[in-house]
Amino acid sequence: MRIGVDACTWNNRRGFGRFTRELLEAVLAVDKTNEYLFFIDSESAESNGFPSNVKTIIAQTQVSPMEAASASGRRSVKDLWSMSREVLRHKIDLFFFPAVYSYFPIFNRTKIIVTVHDVIADHHPELVFPNSRLKMFWKLKQNTAIRQAHLILTVSEYSKREIIEYFKLPESKVRVVSEAARSVFSVLQPGSEINQTLSRFGLEPDKPFLMYVGGISPHKNLNTLVDTFHLIIQNANFSSVKLVLVGDYKDDPFFSAYPSLKKQIDRLGLSDKVIFTGYIEDLELAHLYNSTSMVVLPSLEEGFGLPAVEAMACGTPVAASHRGSLPEVLGKAGLFFDPTDTENMAETLRHILGNHALRKEMSQTGLARAKEFLWNKAAKDMLVIFNELGNN
Repeated sequence: MRIGVDACTWNNRRGFGRFTRELLEAVLAVDKTNEYLFFIDSESAESNGFPSNVKTIIAQTQVSPMEAASASGRRSVKDLWSMSREVLRHKIDLFFFPAVYSYFPIFNRTKIIVTVHDVIADHHPELVFPNSRLKMFWKLKQNTAIRQAHLILTVSEYSKREIIEYFKLPESKVRVVSEAARSVFSVLQPGSEINQTLSRFGLEPDKPFLMYVGGISPHKNLNTLVDTFHLIIQNANFSSVKLVLVGDYKDDPFFSAYPSLKKQIDRLGLSDKVIFTGYIEDLELAHLYNSTSMVVLPSLEEGFGLPAVEAMACGTPVAASHRGSLPEVLGKAGLFFDPTDTENMAETLRHILGNHALRKEMSQTGLARAKEFLWNKAAKDMLVIFNELGNN
Protein backbone atom coordinates (compact mmCIF):
# COMPACT_ATOMS: atom_id res chain seq x y z
CA MET A 1 0.00 0.00 0.00
CA ARG A 2 1.25 3.50 -0.86
CA ILE A 3 0.54 5.91 1.96
CA GLY A 4 0.81 9.63 1.38
CA VAL A 5 1.55 11.86 4.38
CA ASP A 6 1.24 15.60 4.83
CA ALA A 7 4.61 16.19 6.53
CA CYS A 8 4.39 19.99 6.57
CA THR A 9 4.13 20.03 10.38
CA TRP A 10 7.24 17.86 10.83
CA ASN A 11 9.43 20.71 12.09
CA ASN A 12 6.81 22.45 14.20
CA ARG A 13 7.79 22.94 17.86
CA ARG A 14 4.29 22.57 19.26
CA GLY A 15 2.64 19.35 20.39
CA PHE A 16 1.18 18.48 16.98
CA GLY A 17 4.67 18.76 15.44
CA ARG A 18 6.04 16.34 18.02
CA PHE A 19 3.06 14.04 17.41
CA THR A 20 3.83 14.05 13.68
CA ARG A 21 7.51 13.20 14.14
CA GLU A 22 7.27 10.67 16.95
CA LEU A 23 4.28 8.78 15.58
CA LEU A 24 5.59 8.51 12.02
CA GLU A 25 9.11 7.56 13.11
CA ALA A 26 7.60 4.82 15.28
CA VAL A 27 5.37 3.66 12.42
CA LEU A 28 8.31 3.51 10.03
CA ALA A 29 10.27 1.46 12.56
CA VAL A 30 7.64 -1.30 12.70
CA ASP A 31 6.11 -1.18 9.20
CA LYS A 32 8.23 -3.05 6.67
CA THR A 33 5.42 -3.53 4.15
CA ASN A 34 3.88 -0.23 3.12
CA GLU A 35 5.53 2.53 1.09
CA TYR A 36 5.42 6.09 2.47
CA LEU A 37 5.48 9.33 0.48
CA PHE A 38 6.00 12.54 2.49
CA PHE A 39 4.56 15.67 0.84
CA ILE A 40 6.25 18.83 2.10
CA ASP A 41 6.27 22.57 1.43
CA SER A 42 9.28 24.58 0.23
CA GLU A 43 10.31 25.76 3.71
CA SER A 44 10.09 22.29 5.25
CA ALA A 45 12.25 20.99 2.39
CA GLU A 46 15.18 23.00 3.75
CA SER A 47 15.29 20.67 6.78
CA ASN A 48 17.46 17.57 6.78
CA GLY A 49 15.47 15.86 9.51
CA PHE A 50 13.20 13.61 7.44
CA PRO A 51 13.58 9.82 7.63
CA SER A 52 15.79 8.27 4.96
CA ASN A 53 13.37 5.42 4.23
CA VAL A 54 10.61 7.61 2.80
CA LYS A 55 10.25 9.43 -0.48
CA THR A 56 9.84 13.19 -0.05
CA ILE A 57 7.91 15.21 -2.63
CA ILE A 58 8.32 18.98 -2.51
CA ALA A 59 5.52 21.35 -3.48
CA GLN A 60 6.61 24.83 -4.46
CA THR A 61 4.96 27.16 -1.94
CA GLN A 62 5.38 30.81 -0.99
CA VAL A 63 4.41 30.68 2.70
CA SER A 64 5.06 27.94 5.25
CA PRO A 65 1.93 26.21 6.59
CA MET A 66 2.69 27.33 10.14
CA GLU A 67 3.08 30.96 9.13
CA ALA A 68 -0.17 30.63 7.22
CA ALA A 69 -1.82 29.19 10.36
CA SER A 70 -0.48 32.03 12.50
CA ALA A 71 -2.50 34.62 14.37
CA SER A 72 -2.29 36.93 11.36
CA GLY A 73 -2.15 34.71 8.29
CA ARG A 74 -3.80 32.11 6.10
CA ARG A 75 -2.69 29.80 3.30
CA SER A 76 -3.10 31.15 -0.20
CA VAL A 77 -5.16 29.34 -2.84
CA LYS A 78 -2.00 29.08 -4.93
CA ASP A 79 -0.12 27.25 -2.16
CA LEU A 80 -3.09 24.97 -1.45
CA TRP A 81 -3.28 24.03 -5.12
CA SER A 82 0.47 23.43 -5.26
CA MET A 83 0.19 20.87 -2.43
CA SER A 84 -2.95 19.27 -3.91
CA ARG A 85 -1.40 19.06 -7.39
CA GLU A 86 1.71 17.25 -6.14
CA VAL A 87 -0.43 14.62 -4.43
CA LEU A 88 -2.60 14.31 -7.56
CA ARG A 89 0.50 13.40 -9.58
CA HIS A 90 1.04 10.24 -7.54
CA LYS A 91 -0.92 7.06 -7.08
CA ILE A 92 -1.89 6.98 -3.41
CA ASP A 93 -3.93 4.28 -1.65
CA LEU A 94 -4.38 6.27 1.54
CA PHE A 95 -3.53 9.82 2.63
CA PHE A 96 -2.80 10.84 6.22
CA PHE A 97 -2.88 14.33 7.75
CA PRO A 98 -1.19 14.25 11.21
CA ALA A 99 -2.75 17.66 11.93
CA VAL A 100 -5.69 19.53 10.47
CA TYR A 101 -3.67 22.79 10.70
CA SER A 102 -1.91 22.10 7.41
CA TYR A 103 -4.85 20.47 5.59
CA PHE A 104 -5.25 20.97 1.85
CA PRO A 105 -7.85 19.38 -0.46
CA ILE A 106 -7.12 15.92 -1.87
CA PHE A 107 -8.42 15.29 -5.39
CA ASN A 108 -7.15 11.71 -5.75
CA ARG A 109 -9.57 8.81 -5.49
CA THR A 110 -8.13 7.65 -2.16
CA LYS A 111 -9.03 7.15 1.49
CA ILE A 112 -8.22 10.12 3.76
CA ILE A 113 -7.43 10.30 7.48
CA VAL A 114 -7.40 13.72 9.14
CA THR A 115 -6.12 14.24 12.68
CA VAL A 116 -8.12 16.67 14.80
CA HIS A 117 -6.25 16.99 18.08
CA ASP A 118 -8.94 18.94 19.91
CA VAL A 119 -11.88 21.33 19.55
CA ILE A 120 -10.34 24.13 21.63
CA ALA A 121 -10.72 26.62 18.78
CA ASP A 122 -14.42 25.75 18.57
CA HIS A 123 -15.06 25.89 22.31
CA HIS A 124 -12.93 29.00 22.98
CA PRO A 125 -12.65 30.98 19.71
CA GLU A 126 -12.12 34.25 21.58
CA LEU A 127 -8.93 32.80 23.09
CA VAL A 128 -7.58 31.41 19.82
CA PHE A 129 -8.39 33.92 17.07
CA PRO A 130 -7.49 37.60 17.22
CA ASN A 131 -10.34 38.48 14.84
CA SER A 132 -13.47 37.01 13.24
CA ARG A 133 -11.89 36.87 9.77
CA LEU A 134 -9.30 34.33 10.86
CA LYS A 135 -11.94 32.36 12.71
CA MET A 136 -13.95 32.17 9.47
CA PHE A 137 -10.94 30.84 7.48
CA TRP A 138 -10.23 28.25 10.18
CA LYS A 139 -13.83 27.02 10.24
CA LEU A 140 -13.86 26.74 6.45
CA LYS A 141 -10.65 24.68 6.42
CA GLN A 142 -11.66 22.48 9.33
CA ASN A 143 -15.16 21.77 8.06
CA THR A 144 -13.86 20.95 4.57
CA ALA A 145 -11.27 18.58 6.05
CA ILE A 146 -13.83 16.77 8.20
CA ARG A 147 -16.27 16.42 5.30
CA GLN A 148 -13.58 15.00 3.02
CA ALA A 149 -12.10 12.63 5.61
CA HIS A 150 -13.12 8.98 5.63
CA LEU A 151 -11.86 8.79 9.20
CA ILE A 152 -10.98 11.31 11.92
CA LEU A 153 -8.03 10.52 14.16
CA THR A 154 -7.63 12.10 17.57
CA VAL A 155 -5.41 11.66 20.63
CA SER A 156 -7.68 11.04 23.64
CA GLU A 157 -11.07 9.64 24.53
CA TYR A 158 -12.02 13.11 25.75
CA SER A 159 -11.26 14.64 22.35
CA LYS A 160 -13.11 11.82 20.62
CA ARG A 161 -16.29 12.53 22.63
CA GLU A 162 -16.06 16.27 22.01
CA ILE A 163 -15.43 15.86 18.26
CA ILE A 164 -18.36 13.47 17.89
CA GLU A 165 -20.66 15.83 19.78
CA TYR A 166 -19.53 19.08 18.15
CA PHE A 167 -19.50 17.84 14.54
CA LYS A 168 -22.39 15.38 14.91
CA LEU A 169 -20.32 12.45 13.66
CA PRO A 170 -20.98 8.72 14.06
CA GLU A 171 -18.71 7.14 16.66
CA SER A 172 -17.31 4.78 14.05
CA LYS A 173 -15.77 7.71 12.14
CA VAL A 174 -13.47 8.79 15.00
CA ARG A 175 -10.54 6.72 16.30
CA VAL A 176 -7.96 7.36 19.03
CA VAL A 177 -4.19 6.97 18.89
CA SER A 178 -2.50 8.19 22.04
CA GLU A 179 0.76 10.11 22.52
CA ALA A 180 3.83 9.28 24.61
CA ALA A 181 7.02 10.77 26.04
CA ARG A 182 10.37 10.43 24.30
CA SER A 183 13.01 8.31 26.04
CA VAL A 184 15.01 11.44 26.95
CA PHE A 185 12.33 12.15 29.55
CA SER A 186 13.36 9.93 32.45
CA VAL A 187 14.59 10.09 36.02
CA LEU A 188 18.05 11.68 36.06
CA GLN A 189 20.61 11.84 38.81
CA PRO A 190 21.65 15.32 40.05
CA GLY A 191 24.89 16.53 38.54
CA SER A 192 26.81 19.26 36.79
CA GLU A 193 24.78 19.13 33.55
CA ILE A 194 21.51 19.72 35.41
CA ASN A 195 23.13 22.43 37.51
CA GLN A 196 24.35 24.18 34.35
CA THR A 197 20.81 24.19 32.96
CA LEU A 198 19.42 25.57 36.22
CA SER A 199 22.09 28.27 36.30
CA ARG A 200 21.27 29.31 32.72
CA PHE A 201 17.75 30.20 33.83
CA GLY A 202 18.68 31.82 37.14
CA LEU A 203 17.71 28.79 39.23
CA GLU A 204 19.60 26.96 41.97
CA PRO A 205 19.75 23.29 42.99
CA ASP A 206 17.46 22.44 45.90
CA LYS A 207 15.65 25.78 45.60
CA PRO A 208 11.93 25.20 44.91
CA PHE A 209 10.22 26.27 41.71
CA LEU A 210 6.95 25.52 39.98
CA MET A 211 6.99 24.85 36.24
CA TYR A 212 4.57 25.13 33.37
CA VAL A 213 5.36 23.62 29.94
CA GLY A 214 3.43 24.38 26.75
CA GLY A 215 2.31 27.15 24.44
CA ILE A 216 2.07 30.70 25.75
CA SER A 217 -1.51 30.96 24.49
CA PRO A 218 -4.61 32.51 26.11
CA HIS A 219 -6.44 29.19 26.55
CA LYS A 220 -3.50 27.88 28.59
CA ASN A 221 -4.81 30.13 31.38
CA LEU A 222 -1.39 31.40 32.46
CA ASN A 223 -2.75 34.71 33.75
CA THR A 224 -4.68 32.79 36.39
CA LEU A 225 -1.56 30.76 37.19
CA VAL A 226 0.42 33.97 37.75
CA ASP A 227 -2.31 35.33 40.05
CA THR A 228 -2.27 32.03 41.94
CA PHE A 229 1.52 32.08 42.22
CA HIS A 230 1.37 35.63 43.59
CA LEU A 231 -1.09 34.43 46.22
CA ILE A 232 1.07 31.43 47.20
CA ILE A 233 4.29 33.35 47.81
CA GLN A 234 2.57 35.67 50.29
CA ASN A 235 2.94 32.73 52.69
CA ALA A 236 6.34 32.89 54.39
CA ASN A 237 6.80 29.13 53.90
CA PHE A 238 6.71 29.57 50.12
CA SER A 239 8.19 33.05 49.68
CA SER A 240 11.35 31.73 47.99
CA VAL A 241 9.48 29.71 45.35
CA LYS A 242 9.87 30.75 41.70
CA LEU A 243 7.64 30.11 38.68
CA VAL A 244 9.20 28.91 35.41
CA LEU A 245 7.16 29.18 32.20
CA VAL A 246 8.62 26.96 29.48
CA GLY A 247 7.37 27.70 25.97
CA ASP A 248 8.19 29.59 22.80
CA TYR A 249 7.00 33.18 23.27
CA LYS A 250 9.20 34.73 20.56
CA ASP A 251 8.67 32.74 17.35
CA ASP A 252 5.44 30.83 17.99
CA PRO A 253 3.05 31.95 15.20
CA PHE A 254 -0.15 31.39 17.19
CA PHE A 255 -2.18 33.94 19.14
CA SER A 256 -0.03 34.77 22.17
CA ALA A 257 -0.78 35.71 25.77
CA TYR A 258 2.79 36.88 26.34
CA PRO A 259 2.16 40.67 26.15
CA SER A 260 -0.64 40.55 28.75
CA LEU A 261 1.36 38.14 30.93
CA LYS A 262 4.40 40.42 30.91
CA LYS A 263 2.28 43.42 31.94
CA GLN A 264 0.63 41.40 34.71
CA ILE A 265 3.98 40.15 36.04
CA ASP A 266 5.40 43.68 36.07
CA ARG A 267 2.28 45.06 37.77
CA LEU A 268 2.48 42.43 40.52
CA GLY A 269 6.20 43.02 41.03
CA LEU A 270 7.10 39.44 40.05
CA SER A 271 9.74 40.10 37.41
CA ASP A 272 12.45 38.49 39.56
CA LYS A 273 10.22 35.52 40.46
CA VAL A 274 8.69 34.49 37.11
CA ILE A 275 11.06 33.17 34.44
CA PHE A 276 10.26 32.77 30.73
CA THR A 277 12.69 30.25 29.22
CA GLY A 278 11.49 30.46 25.63
CA TYR A 279 11.80 27.29 23.54
CA ILE A 280 14.35 24.83 24.93
CA GLU A 281 15.66 21.51 23.65
CA ASP A 282 14.44 18.24 25.16
CA LEU A 283 17.53 17.44 27.23
CA GLU A 284 17.37 20.78 29.04
CA LEU A 285 13.63 20.33 29.47
CA ALA A 286 14.30 16.93 31.08
CA HIS A 287 16.78 18.65 33.42
CA LEU A 288 14.06 21.08 34.51
CA TYR A 289 11.44 18.35 34.91
CA ASN A 290 13.84 16.51 37.21
CA SER A 291 14.51 19.62 39.29
CA THR A 292 11.11 21.24 39.75
CA SER A 293 8.87 20.69 42.77
CA MET A 294 5.94 20.11 40.44
CA VAL A 295 4.57 20.78 36.98
CA VAL A 296 1.38 22.86 36.88
CA LEU A 297 -0.97 22.64 33.87
CA PRO A 298 -3.82 25.16 34.32
CA SER A 299 -5.36 24.98 30.82
CA LEU A 300 -9.03 25.68 30.26
CA GLU A 301 -8.93 22.74 27.84
CA GLU A 302 -6.44 20.27 26.38
CA GLY A 303 -6.83 17.62 23.70
CA PHE A 304 -4.12 15.46 25.26
CA GLY A 305 -1.47 17.29 27.34
CA LEU A 306 1.88 15.74 26.45
CA PRO A 307 3.85 17.66 29.13
CA ALA A 308 1.86 15.71 31.73
CA VAL A 309 3.27 12.42 30.40
CA GLU A 310 6.79 13.86 30.04
CA ALA A 311 6.68 15.09 33.64
CA MET A 312 5.42 11.73 34.95
CA ALA A 313 8.17 9.93 33.02
CA CYS A 314 10.69 12.07 34.94
CA GLY A 315 9.05 11.26 38.28
CA THR A 316 7.70 14.79 38.64
CA PRO A 317 4.42 15.48 40.48
CA VAL A 318 1.74 17.09 38.30
CA ALA A 319 -1.07 19.39 39.42
CA ALA A 320 -3.56 20.04 36.64
CA SER A 321 -6.86 21.53 35.59
CA HIS A 322 -9.83 19.23 36.08
CA ARG A 323 -11.05 20.15 32.59
CA GLY A 324 -10.38 18.56 29.20
CA SER A 325 -8.20 15.51 28.74
CA LEU A 326 -5.79 16.02 31.65
CA PRO A 327 -7.74 13.89 34.18
CA GLU A 328 -7.83 11.08 31.60
CA VAL A 329 -4.10 11.31 30.90
CA LEU A 330 -2.93 11.67 34.50
CA GLY A 331 -5.38 9.27 36.10
CA LYS A 332 -4.65 8.71 39.79
CA ALA A 333 -1.16 10.21 39.42
CA GLY A 334 -2.32 13.84 39.37
CA LEU A 335 -4.04 16.25 41.73
CA PHE A 336 -6.65 18.51 40.14
CA PHE A 337 -8.09 21.98 40.59
CA ASP A 338 -10.69 24.28 39.07
CA PRO A 339 -8.72 26.39 36.55
CA THR A 340 -11.07 29.36 37.02
CA ASP A 341 -10.76 29.39 40.83
CA THR A 342 -7.54 31.02 42.05
CA GLU A 343 -8.13 30.01 45.66
CA ASN A 344 -8.76 26.38 44.76
CA MET A 345 -5.65 26.29 42.56
CA ALA A 346 -3.55 27.89 45.28
CA GLU A 347 -4.83 25.45 47.90
CA THR A 348 -3.92 22.47 45.70
CA LEU A 349 -0.42 23.77 44.92
CA ARG A 350 0.28 24.63 48.57
CA HIS A 351 -0.87 21.15 49.60
CA ILE A 352 1.67 19.55 47.26
CA LEU A 353 4.50 22.01 47.98
CA GLY A 354 4.22 21.53 51.72
CA ASN A 355 4.01 17.74 51.74
CA HIS A 356 7.18 15.83 50.84
CA ALA A 357 5.55 12.43 51.37
CA LEU A 358 2.74 13.34 48.96
CA ARG A 359 5.21 14.49 46.30
CA LYS A 360 7.08 11.20 46.61
CA GLU A 361 3.86 9.24 46.29
CA MET A 362 2.80 11.27 43.24
CA SER A 363 6.23 10.68 41.71
CA GLN A 364 5.97 6.90 42.04
CA THR A 365 2.38 6.78 40.79
CA GLY A 366 3.30 9.01 37.87
CA LEU A 367 6.26 6.86 36.83
CA ALA A 368 3.97 3.84 36.66
CA ARG A 369 1.31 5.77 34.76
CA ALA A 370 3.81 7.12 32.19
CA LYS A 371 4.76 3.55 31.22
CA GLU A 372 1.25 3.06 29.86
CA PHE A 373 1.97 5.58 27.07
CA LEU A 374 4.30 4.19 24.40
CA TRP A 375 5.02 5.40 20.86
CA ASN A 376 5.52 1.79 19.79
CA LYS A 377 1.96 0.97 20.88
CA ALA A 378 0.69 4.13 19.15
CA ALA A 379 2.45 3.05 15.95
CA LYS A 380 0.85 -0.39 16.04
CA ASP A 381 -2.57 1.16 16.65
CA MET A 382 -1.96 3.48 13.69
CA LEU A 383 -0.98 0.60 11.43
CA VAL A 384 -4.19 -1.25 12.30
CA ILE A 385 -6.15 1.83 11.20
CA PHE A 386 -4.08 2.24 8.00
CA ASN A 387 -4.62 -1.40 7.04
CA GLU A 388 -8.32 -1.41 7.92
CA LEU A 389 -9.05 1.71 5.87
CA GLY A 390 -6.61 1.03 3.05
CA ASN A 391 -7.83 -2.52 2.47
CA ASN A 392 -11.53 -1.71 2.84
